Amino acid sequence: MVKRCANLALSYAAAAMALGVFYREFTKFSHFTGQTNLAFLHTHYFTLGMFFFLMLMLAEKAFSFSDRNTGKILTVYQLGLNITGLGLLLRGLTQVWGTEVSLSLDASISGIAGIGHVLTGVCILLLLLKIKKRAV
Repeated sequence: MVKRCANLALSYAAAAMALGVFYREFTKFSHFTGQTNLAFLHTHYFTLGMFFFLMLMLAEKAFSFSDRNTGKILTVYQLGLNITGLGLLLRGLTQVWGTEVSLSLDASISGIAGIGHVLTGVCILLLLLKIKKRAV
């Protein structure tokens, strides 16, 4: 579990850096100077990806909380994080391109990000409960 978290932290750090470069270069190439959700991809992947897995690695070292279900929770967590990222990417691209979207498409993009946030949030709570059980 510790090695898996370390590898995931490294992977999400690389993804966060790549997304930061993409945001900067894509907006520059498109001559876009406004606010866009593409900026949040970088911070989401650093915080909810790299930083989260580094903290989880330390928690595992300190409390040995993982069990047979922890891997499933982490898989759903990553699915939620990447669904959130997809929603942010779609919203950001439409903002940079200046695309007028219908109300239903706008709601769909928000729904995608929302589903990702819900999955991520539920998994964080499940992991915190596992850690609490071992820490007390």
